[in-house]
Amino acid sequence: MSDSLFIGGGGVDYAEKQGLTLKYANRHGLIAGATGTGKTVTLQILAEGFSNAGVPVFLSDVKGDLSGLAKSGTAEHKLHGPFTERAEKIGFTDYTYHACPVTFWDMFGQQGHPVRTTVSEMGPLLLAQLLELTEAQEGILNIAFRLADEEGMPLLDLKDLQALLVWVGENAKDLSLRYGNVSSQSIGAIQRRLLVLENQGASQLFGEPALELSDLMRTDASGKGMVNILAADQLMGAPKLYATFLLWLLSELFEELPEVGDPDKPKLVFFFDEAHLLFEDAPKALVDKVEQVARLIRSKGVGVYFITQNPADVPEDILGQLGNRFQHALRAFTAKDRKELRMAAETYRENPRFETEEAIREVGVGEAVTSMLQKKGVPGIVERTLIRPPSSQLGPFTKTERAAHLAASDMAGKYDEPMDRKSAFEILKARADTAAKEAAEAEEKAEELEPVLREFNAGRRYSGARVTRSTSKSTRRGASFGEAMTKMVVKELTGTTGRRMVRGILGGLFKGR
Repeated sequence: MSDSLFIGGGGVDYAEKQGLTLKYANRHGLIAGATGTGKTVTLQILAEGFSNAGVPVFLSDVKGDLSGLAKSGTAEHKLHGPFTERAEKIGFTDYTYHACPVTFWDMFGQQGHPVRTTVSEMGPLLLAQLLELTEAQEGILNIAFRLADEEGMPLLDLKDLQALLVWVGENAKDLSLRYGNVSSQSIGAIQRRLLVLENQGASQLFGEPALELSDLMRTDASGKGMVNILAADQLMGAPKLYATFLLWLLSELFEELPEVGDPDKPKLVFFFDEAHLLFEDAPKALVDKVEQVARLIRSKGVGVYFITQNPADVPEDILGQLGNRFQHALRAFTAKDRKELRMAAETYRENPRFETEEAIREVGVGEAVTSMLQKKGVPGIVERTLIRPPSSQLGPFTKTERAAHLAASDMAGKYDEPMDRKSAFEILKARADTAAKEAAEAEEKAEELEPVLREFNAGRRYSGARVTRSTSKSTRRGASFGEAMTKMVVKELTGTTGRRMVRGILGGLFKGR
């Protein structure tokens, strides 16, 4: 098996042969360019190359075009004719048509197997970003997560978090003494944001069975890496949800995978399409976390490739870590465009044969200005490259083909049916039911004693001594509820003794003993 992926070439004024060395593929990368310049085809040929090399891939299909990876291309296909000519031009002598092993995923469970995580695994930092909370509101969310951890109440789905926030509001006075001000207005604002998120379909993201990362890192019987395709066309209607989900997935990979140093090839390659959605209006704390994950995750054998229209969409500290570059054409219609084009050109190692800035402006569809890491991880000289043609179908699967593929998938049935085990919602409901039952029993006993009390007081009316009920019905109910809640909290806290709960780099929860 080759130690590099063939990217393309072209001859005069173009790179003779341009390849991506597998050993440096986990040093991350960037695919950039204006709409319609060929970014999708570049992503497709990289996914094919990694799969052929036995490297699993995860990518999002924003436009629906990438589902064709699951089907072999054909010479008769109207879009593949020009590709055959290109293969000859760049010396792609072993160009053949073939499909890749593909697993389709879909948060909404319509175009792929359902993909879920739990509220606890998402963590307060990412959830606060997703809900666009203020600092005060994020503080209350952190209090809620802390209480869930301390009292052993799993937060699995949105109704768990909503129920816990109600409990926090009802006990705000006591909690404020320990954690600082717990405002009912802030709790109400969080609840409203959760309702909006639920209306966008997020209720289908949170729950169980949660996605197992090992299912993304499989190979088929022939040793080819699995290409995992997330249907994102509908998901893009909620861009914050899309970006937060992918960032959560990246953080989970970071938390769970062991250190591997510098492997001969990546363990997984992760493509983050429409990357600008991750960084738009993102707080500095979140950008810093993304930078930290990007910097450290390569030692786990994971390569991350950002796809966006302009390199300027990616923060400079993160952009500096993207060693393998595929720059398609950039348009320069305005002064701002020209400035960004010049800045993009300055990030490449110069080639004496041409001006990089001019090349970026002039490359045609299916061409790119590329730079790959070379020996010892040194950036290669910038080259003009004709991107090689894909071997899989260029264009989407039909609905019938996708349905048949899903039915035959080895993931069929594993995630299809949601689970709802005992968690925060059920625990809090049981506590409330117990308190209500005890209050009702106490009230019944009091009503049974009422005639006896009246007779007793009647018999003692000349003595001046009277027996009265110490509290009203509402007061007795409050006292019984408080006693019940105290007992239940002590019981729950005792049950967590010896168990350690740790939150990861982005707030996700994992357990140790």
